[in-house]
Amino acid sequence: MAWLPFILSGNFQTILSHFDGPLYIIPAKTAYNPALIQEITRDPAMPQNPLYYAAHLPLYPFFIWIVSSLGFGFTKAMLLVTVLSTVFLAWLFYTMLNRLKITNHPILLTASILFVPRFLVLHTVGSPEPLFMLFVIASLYFFEQKKYGLAGIVGALAVSTKLPGILLFPAYMFALIESHFIHKQRIHKSALFLLLIPIALIAVFALYHIQFGNFFAYFNTGATVPMPYPLSVFSTSAQWVGTAWLEDVWFYIMVYVVTIISFWNSPHRSFFYFCLVFLGGTLFVQHRDIARYSIPLLPFAFIAFQHVLTNTQKGWHIARVVAVIIAYAYAWNFMASNVMPITEWSPFL
Repeated sequence: MAWLPFILSGNFQTILSHFDGPLYIIPAKTAYNPALIQEITRDPAMPQNPLYYAAHLPLYPFFIWIVSSLGFGFTKAMLLVTVLSTVFLAWLFYTMLNRLKITNHPILLTASILFVPRFLVLHTVGSPEPLFMLFVIASLYFFEQKKYGLAGIVGALAVSTKLPGILLFPAYMFALIESHFIHKQRIHKSALFLLLIPIALIAVFALYHIQFGNFFAYFNTGATVPMPYPLSVFSTSAQWVGTAWLEDVWFYIMVYVVTIISFWNSPHRSFFYFCLVFLGGTLFVQHRDIARYSIPLLPFAFIAFQHVLTNTQKGWHIARVVAVIIAYAYAWNFMASNVMPITEWSPFL
């Protein structure tokens, strides 16, 4: 449905060129080889410095490469990975809600998340967020079941997709410390597998050291969003902000603050600590698109507000229909605007 206007108008390249999708195709084709990057990034619309692509962590490009090798081509593979990640994310979230008995309406709550405007865009264009959220929720789900080995393995996949996945590790440490020192519970030795999360980040940086000769290439790309001080998004002159119209940022922050408070006494301690740590990090992000940077908190906000969001009275069904219509209006406008001015598509095919 989100693609329909672009398909009917014969302008599907608008979807393919949405930021930052094509930027992930470059490492998918080159494995971060600087010489190959320079060879295929001749379009003026593409960043020319090979180091720039270190800002795009390898797991999403890796899956793009795998799917493209099946005959889909890189642009189609990019979208297919996003769509499949979204399908598995929805299934996993539903499974978690159902098995942990979090809500009586797991299908309704799961479906509602898919139509949040910013996420509606992210799961219909080239984007690593659905894959990242899939791994984050899977890791937290396994942790809640005390399957620490699986939580560590999947957490490692999360941090290999987007660097904020490292925040799973302190969240788990806080939860284990509380469990051991306050509730006097023994920590199983399988919790050592949680060390795979920081190890995976070291492995990513080691890959960058091999390819770029710079272990800390991620922080030297020129594309890394600054995190100078709390609430630094409220800075009109900042490079990635550029506006004073930021009322929605206040809204997002307050929604997630309430989310954290709602988990204060929750038995799902990893949920509480993850939301606390992740929001703490997000408060430092100096970027206009806080809606995107905070998107991993979205499922937990829906859990926090489930009693409102799963109301089955007739009036609420009408509200949901209106919300979906508005979400698509937003998505179509946003997708038509947030595009890279690519003129030469051969490097991406």
